[in-house]
Amino acid sequence: MSSSLLSHLSILKDSSERFSDRAVFKIPSEESTSSGIPRWEAITYKQFYDDVELCAKYWARELSSLIPLRSVVGLWIGGMTYTDVLHIYAISRAGYIPQLFSLRLPNPAIIYELLAKANASALVCDSLTSGFIDGNCMVPVLHAPFLAEIDLALSSESSPLLPTCEPSDCAFIFHTSGSTSGSPKLVPCNYRWLDAVARKASQTAVPRDSDRQDVTTCVGSMCHIGQTMLLICLMQYGTCIIQPKRLPFPTEELVNMIRFGNLNRLWQFATFFSVHLKAARKDSDLLSLLVNLEEVTTTGMALSQEDEAFAYQSGIKLKNIFGSTECGGTTFVSVGGSDPTIRHHLRPLQGLSYAFVPITSTADEHQSTARLLEFVVLSDSGDCPDVSLRQSDGHFHTGDLFQEVGPGSYIFAGRDDDWIKTENSLRCDTKSIEDNARAMCGTLISECIAVGTGRPFPALFVEAGSELDEVKLKKEIFRKIRHFHSRRYIHESIVSSKMIIVVPKGTLPRTASKGNIRRKAVEEAYKSRLDELYASGN
Repeated sequence: MSSSLLSHLSILKDSSERFSDRAVFKIPSEESTSSGIPRWEAITYKQFYDDVELCAKYWARELSSLIPLRSVVGLWIGGMTYTDVLHIYAISRAGYIPQLFSLRLPNPAIIYELLAKANASALVCDSLTSGFIDGNCMVPVLHAPFLAEIDLALSSESSPLLPTCEPSDCAFIFHTSGSTSGSPKLVPCNYRWLDAVARKASQTAVPRDSDRQDVTTCVGSMCHIGQTMLLICLMQYGTCIIQPKRLPFPTEELVNMIRFGNLNRLWQFATFFSVHLKAARKDSDLLSLLVNLEEVTTTGMALSQEDEAFAYQSGIKLKNIFGSTECGGTTFVSVGGSDPTIRHHLRPLQGLSYAFVPITSTADEHQSTARLLEFVVLSDSGDCPDVSLRQSDGHFHTGDLFQEVGPGSYIFAGRDDDWIKTENSLRCDTKSIEDNARAMCGTLISECIAVGTGRPFPALFVEAGSELDEVKLKKEIFRKIRHFHSRRYIHESIVSSKMIIVVPKGTLPRTASKGNIRRKAVEEAYKSRLDELYASGN
């Protein structure tokens, strides 16, 4: 691999030398001090590097007799613990290509299909997933040990040699956060792409105060691109990631991380941060803690106008970023500043090759006559994803729509297709849910629409086409669609009959010209009912 290209491994090595004694992770401890103050175990950059080297020796020993170097190795693990991070980095350091699977994919048949598509040679499972593996897995399955279970005698052995890698060689394989045709797509990430994403750190992760260490939060599992790329960016500045006990973390834990864990810079999905804002409206001490944070970076989707206005008026230092899995996370950053009319506007990152292409979209659907522009990542942009994800013109069409509100400034205006973003920014293809319901349910339903923007998983509104009792109708619909949803991520599944809402025929809001059901209008009209449904479901 070219020495000039940044990668997760080169950044780790460099950071372990520059910030050797700094904490890279703070791991929550079950123990507390006698006064009840929560504690965290600090993992230094040097320890992280040494632990990766030790684990790499373990995996080199385990895998070398089974598969060739540069083979794809699937990891179906939680991705939330320090040990998980070690295994991902160590398998890469040992000379293999990690293919990362989310626990949100609960069906092993899908895992096997994706392993086959990636031509993977082995699968690593942990205690959370090993029980799901059956005789249909066509590759060797290995167990991911805890760090304490790895023989320390390996420390004295030579580290495995890194195979030579070209910029076009694959470093990781992730997956799209939504399913297409019943399965997520592979997102192969080569070293040239990884370098471009790592260099975005200079526009997203620079500390406000170079004389102090930033302490921030993780945003999710290392099996998703978001957290993996966040770690790569933060390591370049010696930042510490404090790990909560669970995600999303409650407000009480956020308070503890600020007061006792020195958290000064919060990264969080907007949907989850809004929970803290709601609590801060009634708690002046909490509000003061949020105001005193050096920065609050929200992602996934924009805060509601109400939340955003409250945060700004209170003095919270907000920053919003917009991005996508395929582009390695961030592609836009909010303008910021003190002007309330423009501070929420988004500007694209510099040094990349982006285009905004006018689309022909009906004002009827978007309820706006403003010109809509599709965000396109051009083929010569360093963060343009693998050719398998690009359109026939060679570019990556994101499907994300924007309006230009000033020179180089934009606001997000939705998507040009039928995808929605759930509460943690993962995508859900609503059209496939609706098409399946229509195909499977026949005359039970007259029409349907899936909703769930900013929710944990979708709900299905159904206009009844049958005289069946509502409870029986919901159960019969769920019985017919259940198999389809068993193959999908949890965040894009109708998880029970409770998530099916039956309304009378012709009552859902529609567009005036085409008579199409308006997804956003349904979500707004039934907001209180949906709030109650998700509250009881959670």
